[in-house]
Amino acid sequence: QVQLVESGGGLVQAGGSLRLSCAASGRTFSSYAMGWFRQAPGKEREFVAAISWRSGGDTYYADSVKGRFTISRDNAVNTVYMQMNSLKPEDTAVYYCAAARAGYYLSISLNEYDYWGQGTQVTVSS
Repeated sequence: QVQLVESGGGLVQAGGSLRLSCAASGRTFSSYAMGWFRQAPGKEREFVAAISWRSGGDTYYADSVKGRFTISRDNAVNTVYMQMNSLKPEDTAVYYCAAARAGYYLSISLNEYDYWGQGTQVTVSS
């Protein structure tokens, strides 16, 4: 069982930066691939970024954020991060941290994530 708590969201102007954090409980955090998803009003939840279970492991990004967002993790403190730079108004959404199903090295599919945080709002003004 993994419990996830996101923080770091807020209001920022276009071109600005935010750093999201996701603190996980549980002794087996280092065995889970992790991901960030987002959901804008009236839209379905979509994949943003994922990282394999190793600190410094493989990463994967949605095309819409590639080159602007960076996902990382620190297994020593059970936390996954997402640095978001050059933010755009279309990045406005609730951002969710998630832990993938046991055994997955890395996943971009929402259906392969078993544990979710409560979400943190990111609003980018133009």
